[in-house]
Amino acid sequence: MPTATTRNRPPVRSAVVAAVLFAAAVALVAAVGSWAAATSAEQYAALRLPGWAPPAALFGPVWTVLYVLLAFAGWRLWYRAADGRELRRSLTWYGVGLVLNALWTPLFFAAQARAWALLDIALLDVAVVGLLVLAARRDRLAAAALVPYLLWVLYATALTAAILTLNG
Repeated sequence: MPTATTRNRPPVRSAVVAAVLFAAAVALVAAVGSWAAATSAEQYAALRLPGWAPPAALFGPVWTVLYVLLAFAGWRLWYRAADGRELRRSLTWYGVGLVLNALWTPLFFAAQARAWALLDIALLDVAVVGLLVLAARRDRLAAAALVPYLLWVLYATALTAAILTLNG
């Protein structure tokens, strides 16, 4: 029996619509990144990189997997939210993270504002940790789906800092 603080599970149709919306939101972020990265392969190759930098060809496949996991985690958090307050908190962290994620590539490549890109990705780290903490409280599967994303974003933060240091 649901209590006043327990949200009833949404009907299947709503769950499908929500899954599509989460996938669309993440696809929009990916599209912004792809647009801004149109010339990034050449720019990336021209940068002085640390020895531990991945090849440019690795980014597309890695981000594809991470975006699928991110959409799934968002949907799970929406589906499993206990109440409206919890749902708003989760969606706020999720939305802030998506915006910060979408901003990084235009900042780093299109605007070549690498110091701003570093600030952006550091804030993204905070947003992903905040979302992961909320997810861990509600749904372990959503939290598990966010772990690879957090690890990659932390790696990307270190890479951004190293590139900024090496290239001024």
